[in-house]
Amino acid sequence: MKFSESVVLITGGAQGIGKETAKKFLIEGANVIICDYDESAGRKALEELNDEKAEFFQVNVTDSSQIEGMVEAIVQKHSKIDVLINNAGITLDGFLTKMEESDWEKVISVNLSGVFKCTKAVAPIMLKQGSGVILNASSVVGLYGNIGQTNYAATKAGVIGLTKSWGKEFGPKGIRVNAVAPGFIETGMTAAVPEKVLNYMKDKTPLKKLGKPEDIAAAYLFLASDDAKYINGTVLSVDGGLVI
Repeated sequence: MKFSESVVLITGGAQGIGKETAKKFLIEGANVIICDYDESAGRKALEELNDEKAEFFQVNVTDSSQIEGMVEAIVQKHSKIDVLINNAGITLDGFLTKMEESDWEKVISVNLSGVFKCTKAVAPIMLKQGSGVILNASSVVGLYGNIGQTNYAATKAGVIGLTKSWGKEFGPKGIRVNAVAPGFIETGMTAAVPEKVLNYMKDKTPLKKLGKPEDIAAAYLFLASDDAKYINGTVLSVDGGLVI
């Protein structure tokens, strides 16, 4: 198993892509810590995963004190953190002229500041170890923009900037940092998108279908593994060729 006894922390790990990612790492022998704001979803995920190596922490990634408390508890138990996957994210879509400032602030707080705060808490552990992998959730809209997603696109473009900066900053210390840019994936988040829009995206995608959470989970698994040991500071698009 590729990740036997590794310690993997996944934010937004209770549902969708996060839960599927947890499943894949557990199969490969990792100790997986699911971090999520939704306690009921987190408990349900643990039941479904049914693996003694899975743990759950109810944490708001916008709250530094909660994050630091979780990281301290993880290190006390496992003595290390090998992989951090900054997967937590929200959408509050709307045209710019109709977007409330509160919707801008909420999405920035979770999708961008949350990545900053979680990484800031975990990075010292990895620096002390002299090793680690940090993976960030960007998006195809962070690369190319999207109508009605000013806030979301801004955060996902920002995540790419963080990824490349940290790749330079932490690479010499033995820590790799990469991002995954999913296309349109069948999750609870896309369930709110009008069907005609989803059909349009399917038609626009050369593979003529939406992605599955396991497609993104597989990308995370690869980038975290030694198979990707010379990949650093990159953004891996997993979008079925959407932007060709």
